[in-house]
Amino acid sequence: MNLVITGSGLTIEDVVNVARNNQKVELHPDAIVRMKKCRAMLERKIENHEIMYGVNTGIGEFSEMVLNDEQVKDFQKYLIYNHAAGIGNPMPLDHVRGAMLGRINVHSHGNSGIRPEVTLTLIEMLNKGVTPYVCEKGSVGACGDLAPMSQIALLMMGEGKAYYQGELYEGKEAMDKAGIPIPGLHARDGLATINGSNVLTAMSALFLYDANNWLKQAEIAAAMSLEAMKANMRPYNPKLHEIRGFKGAIRSAATILKCVEGGDLHLGTIKCKVQDAYSMRSTPQVIGAAHDALAYARSQVEIELNGVGDNPIFFPDEDLQLSGANFQGSPVSVPMDMAGYCVTMVSVMSERRMNRLNNPALSVGLPPFLTKGAGMFSGLMLSQYTADTLIVEQRILSAPASIQSIPAAADQEDFVSMGMNTALKNFQILDNAYGILGIEFMAAAQALDFREYNFGKGVRKAKEVVRRHVDFLDIDRPLHTDHNAMKALVKSCEILKEVEKEVGSLE
Repeated sequence: MNLVITGSGLTIEDVVNVARNNQKVELHPDAIVRMKKCRAMLERKIENHEIMYGVNTGIGEFSEMVLNDEQVKDFQKYLIYNHAAGIGNPMPLDHVRGAMLGRINVHSHGNSGIRPEVTLTLIEMLNKGVTPYVCEKGSVGACGDLAPMSQIALLMMGEGKAYYQGELYEGKEAMDKAGIPIPGLHARDGLATINGSNVLTAMSALFLYDANNWLKQAEIAAAMSLEAMKANMRPYNPKLHEIRGFKGAIRSAATILKCVEGGDLHLGTIKCKVQDAYSMRSTPQVIGAAHDALAYARSQVEIELNGVGDNPIFFPDEDLQLSGANFQGSPVSVPMDMAGYCVTMVSVMSERRMNRLNNPALSVGLPPFLTKGAGMFSGLMLSQYTADTLIVEQRILSAPASIQSIPAAADQEDFVSMGMNTALKNFQILDNAYGILGIEFMAAAQALDFREYNFGKGVRKAKEVVRRHVDFLDIDRPLHTDHNAMKALVKSCEILKEVEKEVGSLE
């Protein structure tokens, strides 16, 4: 079923379905009516020579320079040329597709003054699989993601480059192969295509979807480690978390209890300490805080997905155009900085549990470094080193980008969000998090193989999935293959899917 774009109701899951799963998109007829009405107002204003930012003026520091009629015709082309100034590796296709979807939703409000032909061309590109080649870096997250969005806009003139059916072509050739006409860029069309924080918002939506799945797996790994270390499960009693009131902690404790349910530890037949270390008993509070942070970030991202992030903005019912700063990325970059460092925080706790599994002074009777041949063999000693270096990198990346503004455009643009930097580093943080959590899963499975009591049904299933990919470490072997296999396993969400089949949804 097609996703109908109306300007409202767009969710993170919609972005995932279109960007990654190639769901088809269509504009609601009412959206086309709104866009045509706004365009007619804009054209009247152009004919009347009303001064409008980015239509018949320059932009940025040149906003006071008024263009003549001849210049207005060519200005959109040179605007896109000038702003297609990115650098670096090609952006993943799902990030570009997500940005295109977000921009279409902005246009559908009928406040951007763009010709519907341009928006409908973006829809055809999504539906037929023409994805512009976009450099990863170059946006400062204010005046929108101008550099990457301009590489998308180049296709509206039959220029730039684009992927089609797995191959990279010159823009015009890709469009011709897909049977998509080139709409061209008339007055206002260029700026209306690029002037919003759509790339960083799409990337943030995809990150939040992935990070939520990662957090659920962090709870499964925690449950495995807790079982292996004979944890006292009383700190997971829902009464404790309900009386404090944080939704994330209530959710996290319930998830972990689901995973250990039915095992000897949960039934209270295993002797345990009166009180465990923080990394064992405060997991719901820590992962719960991350859940709450991601929930807030999600609310902000979905507001941006459904709002009019543009400049100027036109109100045809009042015959009014207003120039402001609705392109500013700070409302998204601030919560997304928090979302990124929360993933780092949970990763740190994961490594602390892995440390306890390895350390014979802390592991409640497990062999040193989880090996039967201590001395001859080093077991998982070096796996901790690997997790530690990934965490240090995460900590470096967790410095907020939203406070790193550098003025540009002769100080006309003297505060910018740097939200694209937030989005880029969040994916690097998450990439490391897959590896760190994979190592905890591997260590917990190794530890459980030394235990001879019954485990919870969710823990049993998770261990079974781990063993499909990594064998028990009987004697030392090179571990890089295992580490990469576990990282890929966590990223695939296979453990999560299998455990949810066993115990129900962990949402």
